[in-house]
Amino acid sequence: MGNLVLGRQLHTMSVCGHNKTEAFCSYGGNPGGHSHAEALEPLCSKLLCGKCSAAHRHLSHLPSDMSDSSFRNPHTWWQSAEGVVTEAIQLDLETEFYFTHLILVFRSPRPAALALDRSQDFGHTWTTLQRYASNCSQAFGLSEGNACTQKYSGAYPCTRGEVIYRVLSPWNRVDPYNASTRTQLAITNLRVRLLRRQPCPCQLKEIGAKLSTMPTEHYAVYDFIAKGSCLCNGHAEQCVPTHGYKPGRDGTNHVVHGRCVCRHHTAGPHCERCSPLYNDQPWQPANGITGASNECKKCTCNGHAESCRFDVDAWLRSGQQSGGVCDCLHNTEGQNCHRCKSGFYRDPHRPHVAPDSCKQCVCDTQGSVPEPSGVFLCNRQTGDCLCRPGVGGAHCDTCMVGFWGFHDYGCKPCHCAGDCDPFTGDCIFVSSDQDFPFVGNATQSQLFHVEELFSALRYSEKCVCKEANLRKGKEFCAMKYDYVLKVKVLSAHDKGSHAEVQVKVKKVLWHRFELQLSWGPLTLYPVSWTARGCTCPVLYPGMEYLVAGHANQRKGHLLVNMKSFVKPWRASLGYKVLHLLKNICM
Repeated sequence: MGNLVLGRQLHTMSVCGHNKTEAFCSYGGNPGGHSHAEALEPLCSKLLCGKCSAAHRHLSHLPSDMSDSSFRNPHTWWQSAEGVVTEAIQLDLETEFYFTHLILVFRSPRPAALALDRSQDFGHTWTTLQRYASNCSQAFGLSEGNACTQKYSGAYPCTRGEVIYRVLSPWNRVDPYNASTRTQLAITNLRVRLLRRQPCPCQLKEIGAKLSTMPTEHYAVYDFIAKGSCLCNGHAEQCVPTHGYKPGRDGTNHVVHGRCVCRHHTAGPHCERCSPLYNDQPWQPANGITGASNECKKCTCNGHAESCRFDVDAWLRSGQQSGGVCDCLHNTEGQNCHRCKSGFYRDPHRPHVAPDSCKQCVCDTQGSVPEPSGVFLCNRQTGDCLCRPGVGGAHCDTCMVGFWGFHDYGCKPCHCAGDCDPFTGDCIFVSSDQDFPFVGNATQSQLFHVEELFSALRYSEKCVCKEANLRKGKEFCAMKYDYVLKVKVLSAHDKGSHAEVQVKVKKVLWHRFELQLSWGPLTLYPVSWTARGCTCPVLYPGMEYLVAGHANQRKGHLLVNMKSFVKPWRASLGYKVLHLLKNICM
């Protein structure tokens, strides 16, 4: 609580001595305003005269003289131009404030008619709070009562007369934060209209024609005190300068600022709303009678939101327990961000509140069934994709047993009594009692362990691998290989579920940018012999090959299968392939 005028500018319609130095006279005080004491006699005192000029500080009586400290500067005042009939003093605030009461201390006789107005919309519309008049009927067409009072309208005393206004009666016990009280107290602008001058009665006692021409027809005010506070709805104990606030006078202390330092998880210049993540129940002002703070309640968003909004329907559905709807992040959705959104699934290895707990569904675009929107969905708990007919695997990236020909429409059934090759559809017949001897000379068996070789070497009679040729360059280009390498085979390992061939890259002829291949050790992944009875093409450890194939984009594996191009390395072969890649395949 303090004087809202301190540190701000008051505006008037005129000022004494604005264009030139003016003479003036008044009763009851030193007209120069610089004595250490001033007569405060209620009866007539001597008429004193002086000069005023707005251009000279020691002769000026500016609007700012009403807003300086009445204790430190008791003899400064504002004075209107001589001869004005009506005047106005206006206080414009930079934001909404609570206004509780007004005290005006006049140096001239108090007006015979005065009106106090307030605005709550920065001066667009005005409401009259109170009217003061020595004759309410004559001045305002109103009878004496609440709307107009004769109080504070007497000419005596001719100086230091006061006009006082209180918004609320000091004897009424009201909650200062409820809606009706706020409507009564809130202001953005305050205006005092001085509508009719009245002479000091002492003038009537003076004798002489000269007195009637003395310059006493002006308004003069020592102090304009508008008591109030920042408007914080009971959610702050401190206020700081509002953005754009400009002090009316340098070095002013005890300024009542307008931007609240909010508590109770509230936000806004006046703590008029809840903080972004605290909208689980409706915002309320504090209760000034019971002392209840009515704090805002945090939304339950499971760590996946920075804000939420209050929803009336959710509030009513919960029995007025929870109405916060979270603004979900991290690919989550739901009132409390409690589930992964479409196209994502919950990673069981990550905490439920972790930002990366919802992972994007990894579904093969050929083997998975998309939504009408084109989004590929998966089980939100397991991540398993919805596969096309005949397609299997968590990511729908391979044909199921008994199917072949992985394509946009799925996989086709094998026309076999048993399984078939997943790439060619050729039937596979494997007899469990067949004995497949190792094929190879003694040197090979000593250099490489049997388990390091794979099916084409161990079970050669089961494999009929077609030799790759480069006669039709367009067919080579049409395969759209992901990589073309010169490699030396180091070892081969049958892992049961898959095969692995360890190679050393001797030269990178071409690769897709995202593979980022370079010289050195590398693993190739042939289709396991368990899938088709043998592995083609054949890769002999110790030999060098030109290998062109595709990659499993999800796993980053370089595949070797029936579609791959594999031939023993020759310099002439490498030259031909480079020629194709640069001139025909591009």
